[in-house]
Amino acid sequence: GPPPSGCSVLQGQLLIPAMQTPTAITLDHLRRYAVARTLFKPTTLLRAIEKLGFVQADPIRAPARAQDLTLRHRVVGYRAGDLERRYPKLAVEEDCLVNYGFLPRRHLALMHPRVAKTPWSRSTRDMAAEVLAFIRERGPTHPRAIEAAFAHGRRVNAWGGSSNATTHLLDGMHYRGLLRVATRESGTRIYEAVDHPPAAVGAEARAERAAALIELVVAKYAPLPAASLGYLTSLLGYGAPHLRTEARAAMKRAHGHLARVTLDGVTWYWPEGDNPRSARWAPDDRVRLLAPFDPVVWDRRRFELLWGWAYRFEAYTPPAKRRLGYYALPLLWGDTVVGWGNAAVREGALDIETGFVGKPERGAVFGRSLAEETTRLSAFLGL
Repeated sequence: GPPPSGCSVLQGQLLIPAMQTPTAITLDHLRRYAVARTLFKPTTLLRAIEKLGFVQADPIRAPARAQDLTLRHRVVGYRAGDLERRYPKLAVEEDCLVNYGFLPRRHLALMHPRVAKTPWSRSTRDMAAEVLAFIRERGPTHPRAIEAAFAHGRRVNAWGGSSNATTHLLDGMHYRGLLRVATRESGTRIYEAVDHPPAAVGAEARAERAAALIELVVAKYAPLPAASLGYLTSLLGYGAPHLRTEARAAMKRAHGHLARVTLDGVTWYWPEGDNPRSARWAPDDRVRLLAPFDPVVWDRRRFELLWGWAYRFEAYTPPAKRRLGYYALPLLWGDTVVGWGNAAVREGALDIETGFVGKPERGAVFGRSLAEETTRLSAFLGL
């Protein structure tokens, strides 16, 4: 009969072709994967936060807060301030992970009850107990009401200035899981008392929580260079300081089951089951202005490996030393960060000044895509 499909016959012998060797993973694959896996098809606000796992917050508005700039690419019809407006009805919490931000409420069980590295003094514990009783009785409470009732005075903050001692105490109570943010009023946190379920005791339960935290950060920031995975593990000491030892052990175990590749001496990790070579990770050709803390660009080490230049957040850099601008937004085109943009609202209209790493992009396709992004950003700002 005829030879099987894909085979041939030569001098009476059946020739079977060799198995196709899978295409080796390259930096181009990782670059496309890094962009496309986090810039998923826009969805609802809650689903977007669930998919991201964590959204970093920042109070600077230039032209909007970082959390809003991050969510606008991932939520259908998102407008600046939507997260704050809708927060009270969402299963989402303001809390800490590797830094401060918003995360699905279910993740709190991985970190609470949180044990702070620095214990409170007896006097601080007593004051916190009084404030907690006051808030339990009143319900959601503005810090002004607490200050009026207790007159805590002022203290020196971490930046060397003077801040309200009430704010400092409330921050500490929130961090330790005594309070939660119920809502915000003109940007100010309104607190209410909260009771977190007791955590399961024992080494096995602690190890499971630490492993889940490692899985969470890998899912959010993959593909990750090995050094970045180590750095994120150390940052989990902010959200779960009482699990630092377990988190380091969980990271070492993760090295054995995460998918990985070594390129030019750098080992990269990503969730098992993902294939960076897959066509599903093909990015679109849109131009996007990203938040400085967007998952695409958050890891500055990874940024330089993927795109070959150093992006810096310069809001706290002296003006004379700034190279990119006060709040430069990374400028993504397809799967390449080609430069940055500084956005400002002037006389009711959005003005964007762009800078480029190499030769400025001047083609018609790029120009049209940048104009479309400017229109989207204007609508997001309500201009």
